[in-house]
Amino acid sequence: MTTEKLTAFGAIAKTQVNRRVILSGVVGAAAISVLAACTPGGSSGTSTASKTLTFGSGSSDDVPKRAYAAVVAAFEKSSGDKVTTNTVAHNDFQNNINTYLQGSPDDAFTWFAGYRMRYYAGKDLVAPIDDVWDKIGKNFSAGLTKASTGDDGKKYFVPNYNYPWGFFYRKSVWAAKGYTVPTKFDDLVSLAKQMQADGLVPIAFADKDGWPAMGTFDYINMRTNGYKFHMDLTAHKESWDQKKVKDVFDNWKQLLPYQSTNALGLTWQEGAQLLGAGKAGMYLLGSFVTQQFTDPAVLADVDFFPFPEIATEGMDAVEAPIDGLMLSKKGGENKAARDFLAFMGTPAGQEAYFSVDKSNLMTAKGADTSGYSEFNKKLAGVIANAKSISQFFDRDALPAMANNVMIPALQGFLKDGTIDTANLEAQAKALYAAQ
Repeated sequence: MTTEKLTAFGAIAKTQVNRRVILSGVVGAAAISVLAACTPGGSSGTSTASKTLTFGSGSSDDVPKRAYAAVVAAFEKSSGDKVTTNTVAHNDFQNNINTYLQGSPDDAFTWFAGYRMRYYAGKDLVAPIDDVWDKIGKNFSAGLTKASTGDDGKKYFVPNYNYPWGFFYRKSVWAAKGYTVPTKFDDLVSLAKQMQADGLVPIAFADKDGWPAMGTFDYINMRTNGYKFHMDLTAHKESWDQKKVKDVFDNWKQLLPYQSTNALGLTWQEGAQLLGAGKAGMYLLGSFVTQQFTDPAVLADVDFFPFPEIATEGMDAVEAPIDGLMLSKKGGENKAARDFLAFMGTPAGQEAYFSVDKSNLMTAKGADTSGYSEFNKKLAGVIANAKSISQFFDRDALPAMANNVMIPALQGFLKDGTIDTANLEAQAKALYAAQ
C-alpha cells in the first residue's frame, strides 16, 4: 500500500471511528492489520545480509514527513540500502502502537523516549540496539543516553531531536500593544486579561486530539509542585487524590477564561494558525508549532518564553520531549534496519532532518549548528540550562493512564472546570496495579 493510501486510511479511521473506542483498543487490531497487510519487505529469520527495510512513521504533517524523507534519501545514498516508508496519521499511529508492535510491524519506526520507550521494551515488543550504540554512543550526552536506556540496562532508542515547550508569540503584535514577557504566574493572568480586553484570544488552546492539554497540566504541575512530584505522580508513587493535585487544577482555572473557547474543536495546527494570523496573543506548545508558519516573515516574527514561575522550586524544569527511532522485534533481525538507526544517530543523519525541519533541535554532538537561527539558539539554551527535563505526560506515564484516563478527564475539565481527583486516583490505582 502506498504512503498516500496509508495516510488516507488514517484519515478515514479518525473520522469514522469514535476516538474513545480507538484509545480503548477495541478497533486497534483491525486498524493495524490493514497497516501490516500493506507493509512490504522487512526481514525474517536472521536476514543479516538484507539490503532493504521498512520504516513506519507517525510523522504525517508536511514538514516532518519531508524531513524524514530527506533522512531516508541521505541514508540510501550513503549505504546503497533501500527504505520503504509507510506513513500513518500521527494520532492513529500513536494510539494503535501496542497492536501494531504485536502484529506485523515495520522494521524501524518513529517513537519517543521516556516511559513509553521503556514500557514497550519491558513488554519485549522492541529490539535492543546495544550494538548500534557501540557505534554512536559518543555522539550523545549522558542525559540522552539515559533517556534511550530500558529498565534492563539495554539501549532501545536513537534520539533524533528534542524541543522545548513554552509560550510562543508574535513580537510585532506584542510591540504594538506594549506587552512584556511575564515572569510570574500572576503576571501571566494579568497579561491574558489585558489581551482579552484588546480583542485577542489571549491563549490559543487546541485540544481536539486530546494530548495538547497534558502539556499544560505538566507545566502547571511542575511549576506548582516541582519536577520530582511530576515524575512520582506519573509513576503513581504519589496519589492523585490530594491537595497538591487539586492545587494544579485550581491554578489552571485562573487561565480557563482566557483560553480558546472552542478548544475541543481545534487541532494544534489550527491553534498555530490563530497565532500566525495575529488573532491570538500567545500559544503554549512545543517548538514544532513553528512548522505551521510557512511565511518567512511570520516565522521571523515568532519568539518564545518559558512558563512563568508559580513556586520557586518548580522553575528548574523544562518540558522538552525527545523523538527518535526504534526497532521492532522483527527489525532487530535486519542489518539494514540497524544501519538506518545508526545513521540517524550521526551528525549527517540529523543534519539531513534539520535541513527540512528547523523547528526542532539536533541531539547528536558534532552536528553542524551553524544554521541555527537566534531563535533556535534561544530554544537550545532553555534546554541546556534546565536542571530537569520532563518528557510530556503521555510519555512519562503509563500509556493507558494517559490515553484512557487523562484525555477524557482533562477535556471534561476544559468544558466545565471540574475534576474528580478521587476518580483519577481510583483508575490510576487499578491500571498501575495491573502492570
